[in-house]
Amino acid sequence: MRTLDKLGVRWSVGFFAFIFACFSCIETVDNQSLVYSNNFSNLDLANFENGRLFIWQRDTIAGYYHNEEVAVTVKDLPTHNYLKVSIEILVHDSWDGNADDGISGPDFWFMGLDDSETLRTTFSNSPCVSTFCLYQSFPNRFFRQNRPKTGATSINLPGLCLFGASSSYTSRYVVEQLIEHTNPEARVFMGAELKQTNSPDPICDESWSIASIQVLAIQTNRK
Repeated sequence: MRTLDKLGVRWSVGFFAFIFACFSCIETVDNQSLVYSNNFSNLDLANFENGRLFIWQRDTIAGYYHNEEVAVTVKDLPTHNYLKVSIEILVHDSWDGNADDGISGPDFWFMGLDDSETLRTTFSNSPCVSTFCLYQSFPNRFFRQNRPKTGATSINLPGLCLFGASSSYTSRYVVEQLIEHTNPEARVFMGAELKQTNSPDPICDESWSIASIQVLAIQTNRK
């Protein structure tokens, strides 16, 4: 019995040491700070590339854009090993999601950090019925089949141009990415690759805008 007791004690000590070691390896946040935030209400486009503003639904937003890339550079970052980037975008008019007919899609939106693309996805504003549905990839990466407007924070907004008189043709999304990063400067970029070869006015047919951008610098206990 004493031998068994000793073995039990040794096993217990070893087990709890293993559990403690596992928990000590869990990455936790040491500090985080908001290093950039812009909802364009103060008309600020400092450090923007291809930045422009317009008023839509009584709100000042950046855009509107078609097959274009936009970027903002954030400088003098504190010590960090992650950046959390949150972009609130508006998807206007007839986005066709994953459609792959050579005419109307797929309609891509992408974002990235510095020189690396971190997300490529699609959006769809198409009605979805049992006999016809143009699926989108968001909130997942391309190619994932989700119903149109999945993950949208608002779907009851009117279109911007082609469907400006129709409700539910602008969808609002918050796109978030947690990205490993350590440099003192970051360039956040985003853009779209839209296809509508049968439209005489493609930018009126499909466009997108930026309602806000926020960047959070995070330092974890990972060395």
